[in-house]
Amino acid sequence: MEESGVRPISRLEYGRCAAAALLAALPPCARAQAGDQTRLQGVVVTATRTARPAFEVPASIDAVRIAADGNQLGVNLSDYLGGVPGLVMRDRQDYAQDQQLSVRGFGARAQFGIVGVRLYLDGIPATQPDGQGQASHFNLDSADRIEVLRGPFSALYGNASGGVVQVFTADGQGPAVVQADALGGSYGEWRTGLNARGATGGVGYNLDYSHFQTDGYRAHSRALRDSGNAKLDFRPFSGNRLSVVANIFSSPESLDPMGLSFDQFHADPRQTAASALKFNTRKSLEQSQGGVIDEQALGEGQSLRLMAYYGHRIVKQFQSIPESAQSPSSTSPGGVIDLHNNYGGGDGRWTAHWQPFGRPLTVVAGLSYDALDSHRRGYNNFTAPGVDGVQGDLRRDENNDLHDFDQYLQLDWELSERWSTLLGVRHSEVHFNSVDHYIIPPSANSKGNPNDSGQNTFYATTPAAALMYKASERLRLYASYGEGFDTPTFDNLSYRPDGQPGLNFALVPARTGNGELGAKWKQGAAGEFRLALFRSITRNEIGVAGSQGGRSTYQNVGRTRRQGVEAEYDAWLGGNWHWQLAYTYLDAIYRQSFKTCTATPCNPATGAGTSPVPAGNRLPAVPESQAYSALRWGAERGWNAALEASYLSPVQVNDLNGSFQTPNGTINGSAAPAYGLLGINGAYIWDLPHWRVQAFARVDNLLDTNDVGAVVINDGNGLYYQPGAGRSAFAGIRLSWKQ
Repeated sequence: MEESGVRPISRLEYGRCAAAALLAALPPCARAQAGDQTRLQGVVVTATRTARPAFEVPASIDAVRIAADGNQLGVNLSDYLGGVPGLVMRDRQDYAQDQQLSVRGFGARAQFGIVGVRLYLDGIPATQPDGQGQASHFNLDSADRIEVLRGPFSALYGNASGGVVQVFTADGQGPAVVQADALGGSYGEWRTGLNARGATGGVGYNLDYSHFQTDGYRAHSRALRDSGNAKLDFRPFSGNRLSVVANIFSSPESLDPMGLSFDQFHADPRQTAASALKFNTRKSLEQSQGGVIDEQALGEGQSLRLMAYYGHRIVKQFQSIPESAQSPSSTSPGGVIDLHNNYGGGDGRWTAHWQPFGRPLTVVAGLSYDALDSHRRGYNNFTAPGVDGVQGDLRRDENNDLHDFDQYLQLDWELSERWSTLLGVRHSEVHFNSVDHYIIPPSANSKGNPNDSGQNTFYATTPAAALMYKASERLRLYASYGEGFDTPTFDNLSYRPDGQPGLNFALVPARTGNGELGAKWKQGAAGEFRLALFRSITRNEIGVAGSQGGRSTYQNVGRTRRQGVEAEYDAWLGGNWHWQLAYTYLDAIYRQSFKTCTATPCNPATGAGTSPVPAGNRLPAVPESQAYSALRWGAERGWNAALEASYLSPVQVNDLNGSFQTPNGTINGSAAPAYGLLGINGAYIWDLPHWRVQAFARVDNLLDTNDVGAVVINDGNGLYYQPGAGRSAFAGIRLSWKQ
């Protein structure tokens, strides 16, 4: 085995990986297929809070259309975002966990859920004030587009904004359209949906319900999901638009197959960890939320936008923590998580368009407030020795309260015919407060459970600035710089690395300086090329200190560096052909050495039970190279087809970048191997009076490549590898009725 822990690629695997490169080398001859999830040329984006063509924004930003007649399963964000450079959306094949999302390496530290990247649905945050987010409730059936903002201007969204991903529900407009679809395929996948959208009596509406179920690629990975989404638009008086949005999501039980060891993954990627079966690991989730957005024109180029929202989320999760790790310790939180979250907030934004010195100037000023009231309980996952996977005695009971209060200001000024600037600053305050209700006095036989209550507040001011040069009608050049910050989440704060009681308030926010140089070039009406060079230096990076007995502890690990290049090309050239290519090179390393836990007990401060992580090691879960290419053909009606290819280089699974010794033996930490995937899809669309009928099918992982879909970084038991699905296929039919 090589020192890096990377297994050499076999000739067969090399051939599979090379398939992606071969497809990428095809000559560009394309035009966007109507109804596919292609990027919008000339699209107006709103991620920088002023509606502008993406070509004129001095930032890396992509808008991906969610077409009502695309050939996708339409359940996961990864179904649509594979062609966005800099973004890695990895499918765990585990619906008890969100997909693994990172943007330019930010967010890769998440062992579960999504951190470090801001998420929004119709302007409502899907990220908590502490930076922990989830995308499971995103309803893609009713969506119009997904916007992805990367680089320095992400910082203008506040805490944990290494990138910003926003989903927008389509407006209801025009004659009524009712659409129903049914899809079925490999591994017991089945999805049905019903959507109605249009406008009547001055009210626009978009109403959607979808159902999804799967037996799962792996044993013990069955899941069931129901999602509902509604958007109503009113214009009660001149210059005013009022939008009401509501969303419900239910996942009564998603089984969790957990990760596999390196040897288990290569022996049988469809197997399940023995501990997952022993404790029947699973998760249930119920969520409902609603919001109101009011936009009012004030005259003289001014407008006011007010948004308010409220939601409720219930999560119950059974983990695989062994009885031995819970019973002897009075401070153990148990192996069952029971969360009841109430959350809400609002945003107020004033916008003015002026022309000082005869040049357009847009000013945006706003306030935002978000709050979370979380009641967290923990229980044993057994009721008696050997009676596992059931809720037992109470082991944790606390209220975690969070809120943030931010103020922001942006200036978008066209300085001359060729020069423009975008400036912004945001001040953030993030407050944590935990009240412990599970307090046990010490006794002769126990140390008891002390009061773990505590509170802390973090502050940050994050500026951003960009300058764009209009070299010609077809070419834009820009440079930008911004500073961001990332607070610990409540999960990061829950336990101290030294094993002592209380919250880990020794953690401080990570702070990042982001720089970017970019170019955007239009090939007339035939295509567009975008290039970005970026570099980010982070101080006090938050990393895993150790993961043992169901507890992950965190520490600040000094400086890290993320630098690289993103390139993307969309080409439209006659014959109903479209060609899309995206490539990312990302060098993400630790710039300072630190110590990480490899044995129990462990204390990184003293070095007990630790191993050194040298400077220069790669950040886990961050690929050095990734590529995507798609060749599509078809028109609005009749036949359409697509061939897609993707490639991902090896990724490290732990901070040590390899295997290591523990008192219980060797943990194999070999890097997840590189892989290339091929997929094909096609459809036939025909129109009848008042009806459109679409029959479609797709095959993913055409070559049946044995790939690691996602990794659980720094897992204390070495169960790092979450296999991707083998060859899979599904087919469906979609019926649309138009008034």
